[in-house]
Amino acid sequence: MADIDAIKRAKELVSKSKKITAFTGAGISVDSGIPDFRSEGGLWERYDPHEYATIESFMQNPTKFWTMGRELAKTILKAEPNSAHDGLAKLEADGKLIGVITQNIDNLHQAAGNERVVELHGNYLRAHCIECNAEYVGDKVHQSVVNGEIPPKCEKCNGVLKSEAILFGEQLPEAAMSKAADMCRNTDLMLVIGTSLSIYPAAFLPQLAKNSGAKVILVNLEGTNRDSVADIVLKGRATEVIPKIVDY
Repeated sequence: MADIDAIKRAKELVSKSKKITAFTGAGISVDSGIPDFRSEGGLWERYDPHEYATIESFMQNPTKFWTMGRELAKTILKAEPNSAHDGLAKLEADGKLIGVITQNIDNLHQAAGNERVVELHGNYLRAHCIECNAEYVGDKVHQSVVNGEIPPKCEKCNGVLKSEAILFGEQLPEAAMSKAADMCRNTDLMLVIGTSLSIYPAAFLPQLAKNSGAKVILVNLEGTNRDSVADIVLKGRATEVIPKIVDY
């Protein structure tokens, strides 16, 4: 568990800050029942991402992606926000949080009540047809996958549907990255939660916030690849740490 003195200093920073930004990764959702893809027991242990999760492999054989997607859907559809998500929703409701930047696709920030969410890797609740580009929003597509429709097909043209989730080989959405960068330049405190900061260019965002004058608090179970960017490092589970530092 994180050092008590460090928790106290983090809590003081949160209390004094008026324009907080949160940057979240898989670690914030682990206690909602969604394992980190890269961790022991995670998705990549059972499905080689180069075979199942690249844009090239999807275009060649979408059935493979959706076979993996069926397992993912079973996990995500039953997941609910945890106390760390709730803590960030509280900060927004209190007028202190200007937004959440997330690498997650699980929609749990929105489910907790955050309205200003920038999704760098897309959202599992959105999909589109690769033939006619018809859009699908909600859990209907993934419920059909769970029920055995693999790959899911478009109701309008019978084309194959693709999840909005960003695959390996796809560019991060420019609009989302631009919004994220703007948040980083206009924040006075960044909470980096549940990410090892190993995937670029997103991993540079805390440095951008730091360069713009913000304080940075890192919350992660095992630290990160960029602990040096932090003013405070809190090693622990997001569900244990976040409720303590937002209780100002």
